[in-house]
Amino acid sequence: MIAAIKPVGSNTRGLLAYLYGPGRHDEHLDPHIVAGFAMLGMPDPGRNPDATLTQLAHHLDEPVHLRNSEFGKKIPDHVWHCPVRAAPEDRHLSDTEWADIAQRIVEAAGIAPPGDDLGCRWIAVRHADDHIHILATTVREDGRRPKLHGSGIRVGDACRQIETDYGLRQLKKGDLTAGKRPTQAEMHKAQRLGWDQTSGDWLQDRIRAAIPHASNAEELLAYLEADGIAIKPRRGPSGDLLGYAAGRPGDLNKDGKQIFHPGGTIAPDLTLPKLRARLESTAPEEHPTARREHPTTPWHQATGALDTLHQGMTDDTHAQAHIAALGELIEATAQKAPDHSRAELRTAARTFARAQRSQVRAEHQAAHTLRRAARDIVHTTTGPDGSAFAALLAALVWATIIAARWHEAKHHAHQAEAARQTLHHLPTAADHALVPVIDNLAARQPSDQASRTLAHDVRAAIPDHGDRILTDPAWPALATVLADAEAGGHKPHQLLKEAATQRELTSARQPARVLITRIQHTSRNPAPNPRAEAARRTTTMRLSATALSAGVAEPARSAVPAEQKHRPRL
Repeated sequence: MIAAIKPVGSNTRGLLAYLYGPGRHDEHLDPHIVAGFAMLGMPDPGRNPDATLTQLAHHLDEPVHLRNSEFGKKIPDHVWHCPVRAAPEDRHLSDTEWADIAQRIVEAAGIAPPGDDLGCRWIAVRHADDHIHILATTVREDGRRPKLHGSGIRVGDACRQIETDYGLRQLKKGDLTAGKRPTQAEMHKAQRLGWDQTSGDWLQDRIRAAIPHASNAEELLAYLEADGIAIKPRRGPSGDLLGYAAGRPGDLNKDGKQIFHPGGTIAPDLTLPKLRARLESTAPEEHPTARREHPTTPWHQATGALDTLHQGMTDDTHAQAHIAALGELIEATAQKAPDHSRAELRTAARTFARAQRSQVRAEHQAAHTLRRAARDIVHTTTGPDGSAFAALLAALVWATIIAARWHEAKHHAHQAEAARQTLHHLPTAADHALVPVIDNLAARQPSDQASRTLAHDVRAAIPDHGDRILTDPAWPALATVLADAEAGGHKPHQLLKEAATQRELTSARQPARVLITRIQHTSRNPAPNPRAEAARRTTTMRLSATALSAGVAEPARSAVPAEQKHRPRL
């Protein structure tokens, strides 16, 4: 059940005309009052032909008129409006049941507190089977104004209890991180102009798509302007950026002027301070194509960055930062993905946006590796090869599973649901990307004898999932991957154990496919050289002995802190 409190208005008679009218599409049937304040004492215009809407409006407005005359000052906005709607699958509720629901809503909101005979005047009008409209005038019988601060939270809590008491669909409790719902006017305007999205939703998608392209707020606004979006920055006397609003081209008011939406009304995490915290958490760097220390492509780098995600989930502030950056990486991947996967990935990025924000404060500096990977991808001029793209998508699927589990553990119901919904889209794209990779690998599978030896390695390394792996249709392709890795100097048994440690296989629908992308990515690294490692250890021991004999402290063997060296790998 959803109770959507609308912005306050000033025209009681006008709202009554809508509630008792035919509706915009003749959808209003049999409008009538199902509940009202205790002293309503007048006939219902929906059932009595002698009653008028003007009389009802005057009756509801009486305390407002008395206060206006007493203080000699007109109250500008005094009409409280709250539609209350049941879910489509809920059972039919009677007028008596809707009356009880309306009473509980106005009590929770503070319109008519329980046991208070001097509350505001209100009515609940029903003109459809699945919802009612509550109208109240916000001056009490004693002339005071009601205390409505925080009414949305209280009404939401009341709805959750009503759902339980009436056996209705159970919705999740809000946490104040949800975006603003489009108004009826915004939705009708989009429909009238032939737009698929309201302006707010359209702007949110464009801003999120621009985030991986910018390293600070000024760059972000410049990128959006270059993309054709109207930007209205708010600056202080010194010229410093204090805020911004964005407008969709063609979204004009009745005077023909551009309509602007402040960042915080587009989405709670798109305010200027929150964007700055994300964008400026790392120092600006040179263009990624100019770096030469990483011989791998941005696609491989992104997969490697996701391998460290699990390590960053032990601290809540770090976990929230990694999940926010994961959303940026999904968005970046969608922008540069091959045509056949782009639509599915764009939907995944849009769905995951709700999972990116929670009440947990994010320490964005902790996720700089993931964020840099997203920027590298959007700046690359070359697309991914098939295996690199499939490996990245498989890693994104696993990272989203980790994000969903973290949100579930923290009881972030809406965020966990958004992550689960994302998993309806990412695996589809991942499976599609892996098909040609598997076909190419299976076409050159190793001999029967080599396959039997590799099957033995599978059973020895991953005994709990051996049967599932070997009966997976992708097993011949996995055997080819293992044979290729062995030819490169790797040990198949060790690669399998490492892969199973990095990505548990219980939740994998097709474990062989998961192992293919994981082992292909891991085996790209040079195989360990036992002789070189032995020589390094010998050299280190000699240096240590020389330093000790000279009375010099032993040099540090590694710049990596001990606690990091012993962290479990994903």
